[in-house]
Amino acid sequence: MRMAPHHGSLSAPPVRSVEYLLPSAPSGVGEARSLVRAELGRWGLAHVMDDCLLIVSELVTNAVRHGGSAYTLRLEERAGRLHGEVFDPGEGVPCRRSPGVEALSGRGLQIVAAIADDWGVTRADNGKLVWFALSCTA
Repeated sequence: MRMAPHHGSLSAPPVRSVEYLLPSAPSGVGEARSLVRAELGRWGLAHVMDDCLLIVSELVTNAVRHGGSAYTLRLEERAGRLHGEVFDPGEGVPCRRSPGVEALSGRGLQIVAAIADDWGVTRADNGKLVWFALSCTA
């Protein structure tokens, strides 16, 4: 799979970077969380782990539900920021919804927007890329 360019200026090379290809199955959500937890622990970024895990959980769940195939999760740390990307080959573009009080789903992108410093969606070759950024300075 080819990834689209990340939104924003990324002129500084990443300090750390990791990319995973994960199955489009419900078990992939838990696997993604385990990989993020382990990687951020190695990188010394435990202070942003909870926020990153919640964001990744929401984006990966969307990729599993709507992407239709395996998806890619990428994390990069550069210039005091943690950048994350989830690429999937699905045709639809996610958008924030306003579900009713009784709705059991539909709040994922609201959660992402509330936690991330920045986020967005970029159309990519054969799919879409949903990205986020978090400050990781302690």
